[in-house]
Amino acid sequence: MQAPALDRLDAAILRRLQANGRETYDLIGEQVGLSPSAVLRRVKRLEEAGVIDRYVALVRPESVGLGLTAYINVRLEKHTESHKRNPMDLFCASVQAWPEVVECAALTGEMDYLLRVVVEDMGHYSRFIMETLLKHPSVQDCKTSFVLDRIKATTAVPL
Repeated sequence: MQAPALDRLDAAILRRLQANGRETYDLIGEQVGLSPSAVLRRVKRLEEAGVIDRYVALVRPESVGLGLTAYINVRLEKHTESHKRNPMDLFCASVQAWPEVVECAALTGEMDYLLRVVVEDMGHYSRFIMETLLKHPSVQDCKTSFVLDRIKATTAVPL
């Protein structure tokens, strides 16, 4: 899908919404020099074009008892016993059902996937690794790095 051309007003509206998705169209309009109805029309167009994917509440994991974040590099087996689906398809389907995995990216290079995992503590992490990830038939190997401190965390894309 081709991305729609964004003008400076679209970019300004998107920057405001990325900073605060609940900001009113009145306030956005004041900031970017448009009427609230013009902001609404532009936002609807951006939603329909798929530029704005969805609106969410960002929850700090620590505030809900999820104090440990890990990045796990995963290497898959290249062949499995199941010939019906390839290892990547099996793995991708499984990841969708694992609540600890909040992000999964396919990679180039030595490892196949990078998982961002959010868990309560080291015990929870150990159970996830031993009882879920390493028991998956497609997984050959994994390497974990733990987050010591979050230096920058944003969901905003640079516009």
